[in-house]
Amino acid sequence: MDLLHNFPLWAALLSIFFAQLVKIPIQFIASRSLNPGLAFSTGGMPSSHSAAVTALSTAVGMEHGLGSSIFGVAVVFTIIVMFDSTGVRRQTGEQAIMLNILINDFHRFVGEAKEWAHKGNFQKREELKELLGHKPIEVFFGGLTGILLTLLLAPLFL
Repeated sequence: MDLLHNFPLWAALLSIFFAQLVKIPIQFIASRSLNPGLAFSTGGMPSSHSAAVTALSTAVGMEHGLGSSIFGVAVVFTIIVMFDSTGVRRQTGEQAIMLNILINDFHRFVGEAKEWAHKGNFQKREELKELLGHKPIEVFFGGLTGILLTLLLAPLFL
């Protein structure tokens, strides 16, 4: 039952859960639209990826010390994940936006050219996922979420 007492694991998992849930009220405050599906989607404020890896690094540092090799591994892992969230994954989301625009323009052109009466088929298609990555501010607050939540959980585990 050592798994039940694995502080870094629980800190990371609870940070993911918290970050995903808090996206709903943050989005509601920002846009006045309630979207419970955000709890199961990628992207958005705060980054659950960043929350998880910073919670993991913070907990490893608290448990094993900041001079330990495992803390060094955790920090490098955290940096790579956070960089990826704002880099490659964000660019993929930007490309998805452009592809969706191109697809919509193409379908409109084809529909107008042939005067299709069945536009419903095109409206039913699922658009490409545009919220794949994070803005730097989302990554920052995800990281802050992970650190703060880990510090709050520490007395329960350590």
